[in-house]
Amino acid sequence: MEDELQDGKYLQTPLGENVTMTLEAYADTIIPGAKRGPGDRAIAGVATGGGAVQAGALELLQWDATGIHDGLEDLARRVNAHAEAYAAEQALRLDPTVPPFVALAYEHRASLIQRLTTPGHPEKEFWVLLALFCNMAFDSAAHLHTAQALADGHPGLVAMGIPSPDADGLWRFEDFGYGRALADPHPDTTPTGSPA
Repeated sequence: MEDELQDGKYLQTPLGENVTMTLEAYADTIIPGAKRGPGDRAIAGVATGGGAVQAGALELLQWDATGIHDGLEDLARRVNAHAEAYAAEQALRLDPTVPPFVALAYEHRASLIQRLTTPGHPEKEFWVLLALFCNMAFDSAAHLHTAQALADGHPGLVAMGIPSPDADGLWRFEDFGYGRALADPHPDTTPTGSPA
């Protein structure tokens, strides 16, 4: 997957449908969300509200800052191969119209991911890293501007109760974290809080 530079911004090359569905199913297993519609196969729908997929996990995974963006097709291929082996071991019949990992019911997806992320698994680092980035999309929206993500109702930031900034775009807090000010600001501190 090659990203293209256009107007000074990197544009993500779209992933194929099977890779997209597989990565969305993985993200949804890490932080489940509600189905986007009745035909949604990637999201299992075991939770209400937005999960990792709605929080932008796919966008974050494709961001070149993650360092795994070039390997997403390979990760999808690998997890689908593991899903086929798991299904054979469990005597499960998989729907051939969707990727094998997507065809697994949620509890089997979770069981497989637990197996892949268990200490001692030879590919553990891949699967833990993928899970961490899915979590990051939900709990920090690292791929988005925080104020805009909050304005757009980002499900993770909203669920965690992250407050919106003041009208000027800065965050201020009425109460001190320790119940009192720890120190007076340095006399050369600027109005933005930077040292002079």
